[in-house]
Amino acid sequence: MKTIIRASLVLKVLIVSVLLNSCQHQQEIQTGEGYIKVDGGKVWYRVTGNGDKTPILVLHGGPGAPSYYLKPLSALGVDRKVIFYDQLGCGKSDRSTDTTLMTVDHFVEELKTVVNHFGLKEFYLYGQSWGTMLGTDYYLKYPQGIKAMILSSPAISIPLWLKDADILLSTLPDSIQNTVRYYEQNKNFSAPAYQEAVQVFYQNFVARKLPWSADIDSTFSQLGQSYQYMWGPSEFTATGPLKTYDRTNRLGEIKVPTLFITGEFDEARPSTVKYYQSLVPGAKFEVIEGAAHITMQDKPYESNKVVMEFLNSLEIK
Repeated sequence: MKTIIRASLVLKVLIVSVLLNSCQHQQEIQTGEGYIKVDGGKVWYRVTGNGDKTPILVLHGGPGAPSYYLKPLSALGVDRKVIFYDQLGCGKSDRSTDTTLMTVDHFVEELKTVVNHFGLKEFYLYGQSWGTMLGTDYYLKYPQGIKAMILSSPAISIPLWLKDADILLSTLPDSIQNTVRYYEQNKNFSAPAYQEAVQVFYQNFVARKLPWSADIDSTFSQLGQSYQYMWGPSEFTATGPLKTYDRTNRLGEIKVPTLFITGEFDEARPSTVKYYQSLVPGAKFEVIEGAAHITMQDKPYESNKVVMEFLNSLEIK
């Protein structure tokens, strides 16, 4: 009888162990597109790639700049899944005019819902521009499961960002600078002359490879209202609540391997991004020569290469 009881106990322990291991094992992520219900509506996602190495979850910029322009990052999926999604209010996700949902906290919780949807137990978090703000705040609240972070063209301190924007504006022709000052003083951001001046700035410091790709055009044409509400009328003028965003005093709390990427002509200027890197213990730093802010559009091969080398350095160990 004792032998039977012992055997029964051993069997129960084995069953519990198997169940626990299955719960901890990352569920298989299927390629394709779909929607995830979040607070305020549904967000669209797309999964690309092959293989079972640690997946990458990608956060687009903006806020409200949908993921079309990030399509070159699909090449990172040679041995893993790459997950893209459009945050609520832009791209292929549900539109929203509810400004109570246009907050950093909302998008952090939205990201948590996406992570839970895919059952991500371990993943790399890749943020670009505004996505680095979202990714940083997400890590500070929910660090579990994040194996490493890639912060591409980061906007970790908006006061520093705006100082950099002034420096970059000062390098453009006087006619452009005067136009920007005139229309901003009059708060006439929709004037054709102002928009033309903005485009000159963008073609120098946002995306230099001309003509712009259809994916960049789609990103700008499907920009969400969260951009103007949270940020402002242009990349170099912040009027929304993000203008005071600054997490430089908390970068030291990042305890996972981190890669900072910037373009040679990035509006996230290399000297500033190098400063961010100095605040994260053991962080890496890469400059993509010839690229502006959207490095994966200007220099897709070089941009992906530094990410692949970073991930390989983590996975070989």
